[in-house]
Amino acid sequence: MNPTVDEILERSHVVALPMRMKFRGITTREALLIDGPAGWGEFSPFLEYDALESSSWLASGVEAAWEGFPTPVRDRVEVNGTIPAVPADEVEPVVARYPGCRVFKVKVAEPGQTLADDVARVARVRELVPHAVIRVDANRGWTVAEAVEAAKALGPLDYLEQPCATVDELREVRMTLQRSGIFCRVAADESIRRASDPYLVAEKQAADVAVVKVAPLGGVRRTMGLARDLHVNHHMDITVASALDTAVGINAGLAAVAAFDAHIDDDGIDVRPNAAGLATGQLFVEDVAEPLELVDGHLPVAPRTPSLSRLETLAAPADRRDWWFNRVREAYPLIQR
Repeated sequence: MNPTVDEILERSHVVALPMRMKFRGITTREALLIDGPAGWGEFSPFLEYDALESSSWLASGVEAAWEGFPTPVRDRVEVNGTIPAVPADEVEPVVARYPGCRVFKVKVAEPGQTLADDVARVARVRELVPHAVIRVDANRGWTVAEAVEAAKALGPLDYLEQPCATVDELREVRMTLQRSGIFCRVAADESIRRASDPYLVAEKQAADVAVVKVAPLGGVRRTMGLARDLHVNHHMDITVASALDTAVGINAGLAAVAAFDAHIDDDGIDVRPNAAGLATGQLFVEDVAEPLELVDGHLPVAPRTPSLSRLETLAAPADRRDWWFNRVREAYPLIQR
């Protein structure tokens, strides 16, 4: 049985987490956390999202709180380090927060910065972690021509994540790179999680990799279904990533990767899922639960439970609590849509 709005709000806590540095334009991350009968769920759509888009995030939080997670098939998940768009001389302490990681996602195309800034940032990661696998995330910040130029300047890369805004532009970037003999995959993020049709990217063959995020896609089970379909039927690689989640939201992301079907290749080897973008808790000064320990670039999948003391310390002001409660009331009737 689905809970009522009042049942959700009775179990809710609103927190405000300070960040180590500006990320995605913010320095404080707010979230509503639900202490449900099956576990903890998170509702944390970004502030600019409307009620309809936010409803998927609420569906994800309700699923975690009232249904729990699928049975895992692995007990740890490889993750990538995340490097914000900081100057190159500030990269080293960020890299140090990701011991053992062999894959790094570097933010690029930051407003007010240049391609030279991006090149310097990526070069510094490579200097600190020789042989690192590098992904770059432009968050729709480039034109097609700029994306192709960046791929040449920043390579070799695992992939360019959402270099341009539209699916047609992603396809053009992908085709141009292939015609130019440049091996650099294109990944889609916003073109999947913020699209009315998340399959359009696959149908237009606009990307090689699907970056899927549990909260925007409506929960662990919906994310797993979409990921399985894109991988099996459309031959896309899959990366599960965080939507700048608290420890509670990271639980859901880890649960999704942990429950992905094992894939045995022709040599009898269990092919691991892509390194997931789920170590973003390193970006917070404080989180609602004890931080997970990174061991050889992997995180354990056992869910973390927020502590009462942290919930109290990190509680958002009363006016922000009321704002988030109103957001739940607006989004909940739209979940079925």
